[in-house]
Amino acid sequence: MKKMWIVPLLTMVLGLCLGASMPVSPAAPEYAKWGTVAVKVTQQKYNADILDYKHVGRTDIQPKLAEEKFKLWVRSKTGKEFGVLVSIRFNPATDQIETIKFSETDR
Repeated sequence: MKKMWIVPLLTMVLGLCLGASMPVSPAAPEYAKWGTVAVKVTQQKYNADILDYKHVGRTDIQPKLAEEKFKLWVRSKTGKEFGVLVSIRFNPATDQIETIKFSETDR
């Protein structure tokens, strides 16, 4: 009779051990911090709401220069919607921003 509680107890302990080792949420991608920068500077430049954004990609230009590109969908205070391509060039070793360029698009 005493041994009947061992199986449920071991099952519970095993479940807790396995559950504790599983990640709760995936880690943020590397470009996430640059996406935040792109959103903030675009909001400031256009005084607009950002409806959506997409990471276009990263290019390593030189050992001390990389570029992250994003496409943001923006709505101005007058209701006009348009796309903005944002390119952020930075030093990947220090994360110091070199340049930020904007280009508007209708799609």
